[in-house]
Amino acid sequence: MASIQKRPDGRWRARYRDGAGVEHARHFNRKVDGQRWLDSVTASVLAGSYVDPKTARMTVRVWCERWIDGYGTRRDSTVRQARVHLAKIDAAFGPMPLSEVRPSHVRSWTARLQAEGHAASYVYALHARFGQVMADAVHDGIIPRSPCSRRTSPGEGRQRAYVATTEQVWALHDAVDEEFRPAVLLGAFGGLRVAEVCGLRVADVDFMRGVIHPAVQYPAEPLKTETSRTAIPIPSTLAADLAAHVARRRATTLLSNITGSQVGPWAVERAIRTARTRVPGLPEGFRHHDCRHYFASLLIASGADVKVVQARLRHASAKTTLDTYGHLWPDSDESTRTAVDAVLVARADYLRTNEGAAG
Repeated sequence: MASIQKRPDGRWRARYRDGAGVEHARHFNRKVDGQRWLDSVTASVLAGSYVDPKTARMTVRVWCERWIDGYGTRRDSTVRQARVHLAKIDAAFGPMPLSEVRPSHVRSWTARLQAEGHAASYVYALHARFGQVMADAVHDGIIPRSPCSRRTSPGEGRQRAYVATTEQVWALHDAVDEEFRPAVLLGAFGGLRVAEVCGLRVADVDFMRGVIHPAVQYPAEPLKTETSRTAIPIPSTLAADLAAHVARRRATTLLSNITGSQVGPWAVERAIRTARTRVPGLPEGFRHHDCRHYFASLLIASGADVKVVQARLRHASAKTTLDTYGHLWPDSDESTRTAVDAVLVARADYLRTNEGAAG
């Protein structure tokens, strides 16, 4: 309900009640200005973009604090990463009211982050987080629309995966301490991620049938998706190597130190960084995940198609597989040239045959 009345002081008081029954009022020198304000409020209600003026003055900092409280039900590592992102967002936008953040502010922020030397992938992740936070503010009716969109998003900055040679993989395997060698084998010949390697339990491996059943990641957290839990077939030779390692260690997790305690991802990465210096040609940034890239290249070189590689890497979609490894498939120029040429040759043969018959 809305109304406009003249006050004893000659000014006009326009007021309305929102959906919760709360009254909002403003005073104007002219009746036409008060009516224009009421009309704009009515239009926003009809369009579904109405926002309580008091709520709209909430700052980015206050909303982020409220947002992370609701986000805290997720796993600890996920929440920690979100807090790191929110600290960057707060540094740039903390005191600003949510309703005053504009797309131009977001674009300037991401450009400044890139100028400061942050990796493109990190800037992309920060923008995605801010977009998530602002989208939830829209969903809660705090702001009518988010200032973050594809138009404000920076590029993902993906780099081509480094693919080691077979000789480099074996050299790395031989260079790491014995307790870390299964990590190299599981990454290069099973495609496991480092957290999956460190969380892999002996009970998750069927050594007789040659099947790994990923279930948890370090230290013992369930894998996030059903796709990540897809069984991984491994050859009998790899199963035998892993079984021999388990027999020597006698621990509950496949990767363990000399005392039988579980090994963490940081220990694996440290061991690989140390061993990398003894392997000619490996780049400075080589890490365990690059063993997984080698696994993908091995499958592609063997003639496996996109769907097979997707399944073995346990990617949620073939798009992820192609975005990461599309350049590794054999160049299609020659195959398409041959296919088109075959049709043209057949046509020429057909014409020559018919011309000869007619003559």
